[in-house]
Amino acid sequence: MRTQADKAARFRELHQRPGAFIIPNPWDAGTAKLLASMGFEALATTSLGLANTLGRSTVSLDEIIENCRVIAEATDLPVNADLENCGADMPKLAAEAIRFAAEAGAVGGSIEDSTGDPQRPIYDFTLAVERVQAAVEAARALPFPFTLTARAENFLHGRKDLDDTIKRLQAFEAAGADVVYSPGLYDLATIKAVVSSVKKPFNLVMGFADPTLTVEQLSAAGVKRISVGGAMQRHALAAFLRCAREMKDNGAFSFVRDMAPVKEVRAAFN
Repeated sequence: MRTQADKAARFRELHQRPGAFIIPNPWDAGTAKLLASMGFEALATTSLGLANTLGRSTVSLDEIIENCRVIAEATDLPVNADLENCGADMPKLAAEAIRFAAEAGAVGGSIEDSTGDPQRPIYDFTLAVERVQAAVEAARALPFPFTLTARAENFLHGRKDLDDTIKRLQAFEAAGADVVYSPGLYDLATIKAVVSSVKKPFNLVMGFADPTLTVEQLSAAGVKRISVGGAMQRHALAAFLRCAREMKDNGAFSFVRDMAPVKEVRAAFN
């Protein structure tokens, strides 16, 4: 098994080599093992996927950290933790989540400028930057190279202000973030505009982007890391609902033809 330092070094290497890489988002140990068995090189947790499995719309930081631990222990791959707003408004308190994620086995993690409050969904610029600075300090205090991702959430909350988003990403980059990320970007032209405005590796989440885009196109646009957020988990729920509706509405079970092969699943789990 790789040590956490080995995983951290490997994760950094993925961000430094040419081209983009895919970092899919499992939501439990089983999905993590399946993705590892297919040859993916790193994994990222999804707070949305976790919330869905718990039957809730939100999750606590403690639950996020425990889910991170489960996924980090399931495979030998580097894991990046989706930490939402790190569970606190104040910079030093939020930065504690970076240490918690590292203790849970993650070698990377994110801090975002979304407050979780629908009445004021985005932190003021100055506070947002101070939060990233505190997270950077916490990451640098760890005994291995933790990859910190700073997220500007404007586009997910109806604030389609490209100039402000770029301003925030550039400030997060200057504060020491290793990766920058702005979920909600959809078209290739906007993605190119954002990526060209920063020097650090950029993460694009495909759960909110034009689904016709390919790794080749995104790599050519300068994207370094491609995640899917809760998209795979929501797709799994869609399949679950199709099965349930077929039984409830038609009294039929044709969906069993499309089950995952038992041998394939057991091979991944063993």
